[in-house]
Amino acid sequence: MPHSPHPDTLERWASGTRIAPLPAREGLAPPAISFEFFPPKTPALETQLWACIERLATLRPNFVSVTYGAGGSTQERTHSTVVRIVQETELTPAAHITCVGAPREAVDDVARRYWAAGVRHIVALRGDPPSGEAYAPHPGGYAFAADLVAGLRKVADFEITVAAYPETHPQALSPEADLDNLKRKLDAGATRAISQVFFDNGVFLRFLDRALAAGIKAPIVPGIMPVTNFTQAEKFCAACGTSVPKWMAGMFEGLDDDVETRRMVAAAVAAEQVRLLQANGIDEFHFYTLNRPDLTYAIARILGVKPQPTAE
Repeated sequence: MPHSPHPDTLERWASGTRIAPLPAREGLAPPAISFEFFPPKTPALETQLWACIERLATLRPNFVSVTYGAGGSTQERTHSTVVRIVQETELTPAAHITCVGAPREAVDDVARRYWAAGVRHIVALRGDPPSGEAYAPHPGGYAFAADLVAGLRKVADFEITVAAYPETHPQALSPEADLDNLKRKLDAGATRAISQVFFDNGVFLRFLDRALAAGIKAPIVPGIMPVTNFTQAEKFCAACGTSVPKWMAGMFEGLDDDVETRRMVAAAVAAEQVRLLQANGIDEFHFYTLNRPDLTYAIARILGVKPQPTAE
């Protein structure tokens, strides 16, 4: 049956609110970008990781971070991955270090090993306990991330990044207490914060307003996670306290077995998110790559970041 438009359609279209286009890229410097990887568990995953690193390295990120598993479960794999990045690439690595399950001496020793290997940037986190366990500070360890930041400052002159939670850490007593904790971490010597993943830009921008009102001046970089597997992303977000908008669920509905369309939808969602943030003045982005480069690479290009020739 042919579509028969309502006779008042043109009048409705013509009288509707006009939305201005997003700013053109001409003349604007591309934003700073950084990437997060996780250490591989198998030789096949190691191959995948290094293919990802090689692909994204052409974009010359400010730094790349390597995660640390719950309870410190990937400590040695994280260390070996970071050291290999130092030795075999021109990238600047940032190693994750957590407070969980270790005395201060052991944590300090890990930091000294990184410094000796040429690593100058640490992502300092409280960290997650092993699955199913509640967090409890180690009796002789750093209790929280602010304590870890202060301790790392005594070990060496690291650049230190910490975490921020636009929707509040799930274990925080209140949004105000969570923001106070972020300020303590920065006051202890951290130089930047990277946000937990979020999908509602309004949540992030309101968080920046609250942070500025609380006296925070250090940059809070949005953490962007391109989503291709919506079911897995939903589970992850439920665990870390990130809300998933209903409109986003609707966009991925019915695409579980349609990988190619999922990728196109994922690219559209993430591209809209970063361009709107960019239009609001954000000029630095951190991407949770999940060790898969193509979507992150495409989004970086949308932001105006182009591959650079490697040094001879």
